[in-house]
Amino acid sequence: MTLPYGWLPEIGVLGTGRMGVRLAAMFARAGRRVILGSRDPHRAEKIVEELGVSRLLAGTYEDAASAPAVLPALFLREELIQHLEALRPHLAGKLLIDISNPFNDDYSDFLTPWDGSSAELLQQHFPETRIVGAFKNVWWEVFDQPLFDGVPSDVLVTGDDEAAKEEFLDLVTGTPFRYLDAGPLRNSRTVERLTLLTGSLGQQLDIYPKMNWRLLGHRAIAA
Repeated sequence: MTLPYGWLPEIGVLGTGRMGVRLAAMFARAGRRVILGSRDPHRAEKIVEELGVSRLLAGTYEDAASAPAVLPALFLREELIQHLEALRPHLAGKLLIDISNPFNDDYSDFLTPWDGSSAELLQQHFPETRIVGAFKNVWWEVFDQPLFDGVPSDVLVTGDDEAAKEEFLDLVTGTPFRYLDAGPLRNSRTVERLTLLTGSLGQQLDIYPKMNWRLLGHRAIAA
């Protein structure tokens, strides 16, 4: 892949499914320089052309992994770890944004034990990366209409590396969500499980997948 002169990517998105395309477009619209990577670069090129978003280029997985921040938009069940293993030389020291949920094929259970999460599993396999968990609670259609009655919903952010969290928050500047620090990476266990639970509740209420979380409350007034 030949980049335009002086054009350096800020984030690479791996995968051209529902989440990958929407996240790549969101970051590009917020002013980031993005590579949308696919196993089939012609598919990525067609998608980028149809989107018509400036600052968004198409490429391969390797091209996307060349960026300083990498976001794999793949399920754990879709051989996420195997795909990243093939890219290991590109990942050392980089920010890796994990959006994956360890759902099985029919969304009835998880592929990870109760004392684990997809984010932690990736950190175990790729200790040389700086992993931040994010967007796990956001269903794909929310990116098409991200505001709810004009109000942004929440993205829960987990991670053990505070500098990596700050780097992530810089990247998402200008995107239509409120980002909440949800604590260490192990808290991804709770986020991933709540996502499956709320997805089921959303189907009961006939609002799935145009649904997301917003933590509500009233601030205490000092006496």
